[in-house]
Amino acid sequence: MRMKDEWRRLRTMDWGELDIKESGGWPFLLQLICCLLVLGLTLVGMYWYLAAPKAEQLDQARTEETRLIRDYQSKAAQAARLDVMREEMAVLEKRMGVLRDMLPTGAEVPSLIDNISEAAIGNQLAIDFIRLRSPVGQEFYVEQPFDIRVQGDYHRVAEFLADVASLPRIVTQHDLTLEPVEGSGGQQLQLSMLARTYSYREPDDEEAQ
Repeated sequence: MRMKDEWRRLRTMDWGELDIKESGGWPFLLQLICCLLVLGLTLVGMYWYLAAPKAEQLDQARTEETRLIRDYQSKAAQAARLDVMREEMAVLEKRMGVLRDMLPTGAEVPSLIDNISEAAIGNQLAIDFIRLRSPVGQEFYVEQPFDIRVQGDYHRVAEFLADVASLPRIVTQHDLTLEPVEGSGGQQLQLSMLARTYSYREPDDEEAQ
């Protein structure tokens, strides 16, 4: 019966006359609602200022844990393949050694030019010029470009290109152009191309360190 009376008082009271200083005389039901509201706001505030940062830290810790587990699994898989990886590395180092042996040193470049000249003469080509350009330094090697221009018939030019490609030192061929020589009736061709060879560049002491 008391609850019905309190509900009736709450419905019939004049909300405009409420005074916080007289809250002790408010209907019991209104006091209860205000207490619950204050309690709810207090809990929300405590969660916001205390629990929320901890929850964010927990999420970050879980993310970090997942990352560490993934890194551990990756490293464990690599460790399990360590012997295989060492064998593969040995094979790669051997292949790198073979390739390095195919690269001329700076002192061997003139000899390489002589080999190219001999290949042209052996195929009965007229040499207009074989002209070195300035070397270009890269991170692990030095690139030595040079221009070649020779003249001869189609088959001998093709044989010359094949001989250059089969030299024991690596020579790459670029920007090839073939033009008929004037006055030859199309029987003689002029070959112009840019060739490149490469020298292995030993790392400096500072870089090695």
